[in-house]
Amino acid sequence: MKILSRWALYVPILAFVTLVLTWGRDLPPPGVIIVAQLLAGAVLAAVHHAEVVAHRVGEPLGSLILAVAVTIIEVALIVTLMIGGGDKAQSLARDTVFAAVMITCNGILGISLLVGAIRRRIAVFNPEGTGSAFATVAAIAVLGLVLPTFTTSRPGPQFSPAQLGFAAVVSLALYLLFVMVQTRRHRYYFLPITTEGEVIDSEEHVAPPTNRTALASLGLLLVALIAVVGLAKGVSPTIESVVAGNGLPQALVGVVIALLVLLPETIAAVRAAVRDRIQTSLNLALGSAMASIGLTIPAIAVAMIWLEGPLLLGLGGTQLVLLALTFVVGTLTIVPGRANILQGGLHLGMLAVYLFLAASP
Repeated sequence: MKILSRWALYVPILAFVTLVLTWGRDLPPPGVIIVAQLLAGAVLAAVHHAEVVAHRVGEPLGSLILAVAVTIIEVALIVTLMIGGGDKAQSLARDTVFAAVMITCNGILGISLLVGAIRRRIAVFNPEGTGSAFATVAAIAVLGLVLPTFTTSRPGPQFSPAQLGFAAVVSLALYLLFVMVQTRRHRYYFLPITTEGEVIDSEEHVAPPTNRTALASLGLLLVALIAVVGLAKGVSPTIESVVAGNGLPQALVGVVIALLVLLPETIAAVRAAVRDRIQTSLNLALGSAMASIGLTIPAIAVAMIWLEGPLLLGLGGTQLVLLALTFVVGTLTIVPGRANILQGGLHLGMLAVYLFLAASP
């Protein structure tokens, strides 16, 4: 534990120092490799410190901490790339948010159920809490990603300024309403349960960290997140050039961003599933999807006051089909409150279809 703590202490600081030294500079290929390794280390350190803070505050508030932290990274990356991306960046927010929804609702959710089902044969969770979270994700996703395809005030899949402002306010309001329900009014719906359905209100045999340790981890979490955003900006030109050089769709840049920023939650969710805390895993998956839409779109809406060009949010036909299929299958998965390896495999299969069509539309 001490070795892990030292590693989690030094990596964010080293990554931050590297960010300061490389900011605004063109990196040679060896420099890009070094920065990419530090970037991965900063992401893993962020996982560790977020879990320390989450353990201190308890569930379900702990799951929200990592979800909001990851969303901060996502928004920062999108805005940074949109500033210098020109016409190619007009759909970056849509591609990244949609990728985040597909990765969380199919990838993180699917692997969590699969791990839980392999470990216990049946993965058990609370359908009341998980169902309300999934319904909120569906409502916000349709509002932010589907309606712009069908509105007529502006040409193309985009909102008018008034529509964008209204969608941003409603998305944020729905997200905050869900947070209130999750953390206060119906908190027990989002606590992990045993196979017999008994609520687990606290971890057994694991003493929570002290306030001093939690505050130190919170500070290092912020340092790691800043390092992740800055270092990702440094390697993003390389990612874009690789995508363009191989003739791949520009939407893959959004997929890469989403995969990067969701790595901490994926690791945390799998760890929770291994400990038979499936509800915690689903809280992470759906909370991240909800925050990715409910917080990202309002933030981008504010950023559009200074950014030039249209903001393309509406999904295309193939994406709409995949989103609808995700919500239908997800609903059937969640309603029973129990899942086996089939449900986990179905969601991972849909993620594979999405990734393949993103690379070969």
